Order: sequence, then C-alpha cells, then structure tokens
Amino acid sequence: MKIGCPKEVKPQEFRVGLTPNAAQEAVAHGHGVMIQTGAGAGAGFDDADYAAAGARIVETADEVFATADMIVKVKEPQPAERKMLREGQLLFTYLHLAPDPGQTHDLLASGCTAIAYETVTDDRGGLPLLAPMSEVAGRLAPQVGAWTLQKANGGRGVLMGGVPGVGPARVLVIGGGVVGTHAARIAAGMGAEVTVLDRSLPRLRYLDDAFGAQFRTGYSSSGLLAEHLGEADMVIGAVLIPGAEAPKLVKRAQFAQMKPGAALVDVAIDQGGCFETSKPTTHADPIYDVDGIMHYCVANMPGAVARTSTIALGNATMPFMLALADKGWRQACTDDPHLLNGLNVHAGTLTYYAVGRALGINVVSPQLAIKT
Repeated sequence: MKIGCPKEVKPQEFRVGLTPNAAQEAVAHGHGVMIQTGAGAGAGFDDADYAAAGARIVETADEVFATADMIVKVKEPQPAERKMLREGQLLFTYLHLAPDPGQTHDLLASGCTAIAYETVTDDRGGLPLLAPMSEVAGRLAPQVGAWTLQKANGGRGVLMGGVPGVGPARVLVIGGGVVGTHAARIAAGMGAEVTVLDRSLPRLRYLDDAFGAQFRTGYSSSGLLAEHLGEADMVIGAVLIPGAEAPKLVKRAQFAQMKPGAALVDVAIDQGGCFETSKPTTHADPIYDVDGIMHYCVANMPGAVARTSTIALGNATMPFMLALADKGWRQACTDDPHLLNGLNVHAGTLTYYAVGRALGINVVSPQLAIKT
C-alpha cells in the first residue's frame, strides 16, 4: 500500500500523522511511505529522519493526495484537503464529524473511506486512539487555565496554589473520564482545591479509591453543578459522548452567578464544546470574554506540545495503521470489530449513528458498508 502523510495545515497545528518510527515500520512491512517535506518539523522530526526510515519526501500535498492509497493525518481534513480526496481512498485521522456538517458532506461527496481515530474502541470500552490526546489535553487544561486566570489576560488574578495566608484557586472539573482525571491530578498537584463531577457512580468510586483526598468528587446534577459554578475560579469542561456532539452543560445565564474573571477551559470543543458560549479558538488567539467570564477553547490543545503529542499518538495509531496497510481496510475491519467502530464514512454513505443523529443524515451500518 502507498501511505501518504501531508503536512498539517490547520492553524498552529504542529503535530504530524506519522513518526519516523511508524514510517520505518510501514516500510519494513513492504509498504511505500510518502511524507510531505517539512511535515514533521513542528514535532522536531527532519526530512532526513524520514528519509533514513525509508520514506520518500515529496514537495506538495497535491502529490501526497494524488498518489497515496491511504492518507494518515492528525486533524480533520481542511476544505482544501477535502477537495483532493478521491473515491476509494482511505483516510485515517481525527474527524469529529458531529458538530461539522461541512466536513461531513464533503467527505461523503468525495467517495473516500474515512476511519476516525476518536471512535475506534477497545475491549474495555475505551477509546485507545483518543486516550493519548485526552491525557495530553487533560494535563494541559489546568496549565492553560492558570494562564487564563492571570489578570493581564482578563482573569481573576488568582494563583492556583495560593500562598501562606491566601487560599488556593477552586477548580471544577466536569467529567471524570480520561481528560477529567488527568486535569484533576495536575490541578491538585498545582495546589488548587479541586472537585470532579461525573454521573457514573462506578467512575466516582474509582476516582475516590485511586486518588483519595487529592481531590473531591460529586455526582453531577444541575443543582450541584450550579452550586460549584458559583464557587469556581476555573471550570474545565471534560465531557465526552463518543462520536456525538458534546452536551451544553453550562449556560450563559449562569455566568451572572459566577465570579467575574473566572476561566472556562473547554476541552470538549472538538465535539462542539460543553459550554453554551464556546467557540473554537487557536493557539495564536486562544481566549475571549463573554459577560466577564474568560473562555479558553483551543480546538487542538495537544498541538501546543507537538513532540510529546505526536509520539504519544503515533504509539497508539501504529498497530492500526499497519493492520489497514497489511490487510486492506475491509479485511482489517472484519478481523477487528473495534477498528470497524472507527468507520465513519464509506463511498458516499455515513456509517456512524451518533453523527447521523446529530446532523440528520441517514446512516448505513458499518457491518453492511464493509460488504458493499
């Protein structure tokens, strides 16, 4: 198989879809690998690193898309990239289609087959290709939230850990999954007073058993959420419904009860965000003010630490990428139902129910699509 990796073109996206190690593994399996020149520079990988791994360096994204059987990326294809996709081509990347009708319709029109990292599953009910970036984003959230809280950035001017005689910041984490757990650990490590809300009692029991007194937990309800919003200096949105649009849990009307200059960090922004006033921002212009509440809603947070993120993502995606290349996507998905769960689009049809519900598009089951 010819595997192509273009340079990411989303603003301030420095990650790359293939590491030199992944390229070397693919070449060792007998596949051809094409890397657009400069694709790995943001993550600290030179063209020479890829050439040493056996990859061919090409000048343009046009050449990658025109030649490759499988495109491996990080972020969802941007409008110019979607125009280069073709019928029968395999796309393997993050998609986040539920809040993005434009991308969804373009992928359907292209005739390509698209497998989304974020909906591939595992035996434990987890999301193994989303987890590494959730870990990174969760650990980054208190860090960027602390920056947002600084007075020069419009925040309350509160130090996360306080100082002797002055109390710490109060941090509310909504969602106790991978993002929320890592966010809570880091925020507590910074000295903040942390509360995690979730609606899964087994998850709350796990957090209590695993972390004890490092942070508090609570069963999420509208009443308890409202109570904690009024006390919080920082709120981290870490809610995920796999493949679906995130629920809007914090409404603009509630800002009046919040502390002026409080920071909202929406890690769910890729799936539409879990705050009513959330809108995607970039690393170049990450924060904005709504009614005195500061919002940090960067849609590719892990891109800020591109080398760590690229290596972590590459470790997770490599086995799946090799299976797709070695077997072809149909056989690979037949052999692995968890990989089949990643199938979102095939030959002009939508194959993921949560996206269909969100966008009002008819869906064909992936089991049927794999046979057609």
